[in-house]
Amino acid sequence: MKINEILPLLDGDSVKMGDIKKMAKQIKVDHDLASELWATKKYYPRLLAVLIMDKNRLDQDYLDKIVQDLKSHEKDESNYISEWLLGNQLVKNKKNKKLLESWQEHPEPILRRLFWYYQARLRWTGKIQENSSELMDYLEKNMEKADPLVQWTMNFCVGWIGVFEEQYRPRCIALGEKLGLYKDEHVSKGCTPSYLPAFIEVEVGKRNK
Repeated sequence: MKINEILPLLDGDSVKMGDIKKMAKQIKVDHDLASELWATKKYYPRLLAVLIMDKNRLDQDYLDKIVQDLKSHEKDESNYISEWLLGNQLVKNKKNKKLLESWQEHPEPILRRLFWYYQARLRWTGKIQENSSELMDYLEKNMEKADPLVQWTMNFCVGWIGVFEEQYRPRCIALGEKLGLYKDEHVSKGCTPSYLPAFIEVEVGKRNK
């Protein structure tokens, strides 16, 4: 498919995420087309772009440019694009995983956010890691004053450590109680709260049924 065929399909507010994924499966890998889509600066074309990029052509310089471009988007759009980038490109080879693992102290909040999202993702997909004690030490020291963009994913990571690693569960709950993050957040019916004691209780309960 050529870009002039694609863009009309990605125009408007009725675009479905499933349709973008189907389009990506049809295109497969096309890094040049991904670059053209990214250059439009539009949300849906950029979502498609991160699905069809060549993961082997990503490096820190390339990703730094992506981060700068993401700053032009609203927070929710930026988060969605970056999460698709992580799930479809960055976790797909060892080189990119090493980049992810190096972003814990990166000056860019978007990349620090992805570090913690990746650590959380490992755990909720059943890949328990050996660095949980180290992460908990860091989180207990730094989460309270973290950038809000990063803080949510730090909290998310603590939650999944508490769910899957019982030895850390009391520490995770205690951290949640101490900080009180998201305690007063409205939670829609059927959704899991972000407040750590409640998050852990709900998710552990699901797994003990």
